[in-house]
Amino acid sequence: MRKTIFLLFFMMFLFRDYRHILVWLYVLEGCDGSILIKHAVNDDERFAAGNAGVGGFDVIDAAKSELERLCPGVVSCADIVALAARDAVVAAKGPLYNVLTGRRDGQTAEKSKAANLPDVEDSINTLKSKFREKGLSDLDLVLLSAGAHTIGTTACFFVRPRLDAKDPTINPVFFQVLRSKCPQGGDVNVRIPLDWESQFVFDDQIFRSIRDGKGVILSDSVLYQDNNMKQMIDSYLVTNGSSKASFAKDFAKAMVKMGSIGVKIGIKGEIRRICNATN
Repeated sequence: MRKTIFLLFFMMFLFRDYRHILVWLYVLEGCDGSILIKHAVNDDERFAAGNAGVGGFDVIDAAKSELERLCPGVVSCADIVALAARDAVVAAKGPLYNVLTGRRDGQTAEKSKAANLPDVEDSINTLKSKFREKGLSDLDLVLLSAGAHTIGTTACFFVRPRLDAKDPTINPVFFQVLRSKCPQGGDVNVRIPLDWESQFVFDDQIFRSIRDGKGVILSDSVLYQDNNMKQMIDSYLVTNGSSKASFAKDFAKAMVKMGSIGVKIGIKGEIRRICNATN
């Protein structure tokens, strides 16, 4: 059963919106699965503009259904998301890290509260501020934003700001490639890889792409224009044989850190019977 859930989530993980990690774990009330909730009226967190393109809810729902059949009322939806995200990283040849469990599920999911999610058009200072508000460092920003984009895809909707910014740091040949995939007036839902060279493998190629002016989205490229973050990115690209392991190790730490934000335990929250609705 676990293998089936893992493989299903892996496929969903690779092909959804560029926020594949941040959307699930950088949540508004903490790591509590609030984005999974869906009411009759589309005013839930999952329908916020910043969450456009997020998919895979049915996969999480299916996993929860099977777990409820085997051990009802024990495993929260928030824990399912955290564990599945870890397994998806491992499947892409990324690091295996321990995921603490025992989270309880949130009971609210207001669309209006999602207005402050990180956005592709945010300035570097705004991105820093949003991460710091959650107790995350500038290194966490590099790892969980740019680093996390080593796998996955995004939609042309999120690429256009990169193309329209007239950024002199973008590789001119790569600009034409992106423009051919996301032409003006074209379908904004067309999906393209975030890591152009190795979209299915967890590696440090995304940092090389950003360094070389081949970042797909604007919020990735602006990181390299900040001197401090530039040094962080470059540190993962040194040719001393340990850079790749260092990135994997640091990424794992950042994921664990983010997965502990605002966790509900004890009498807070609940263990939902189904993930898309509160009890």
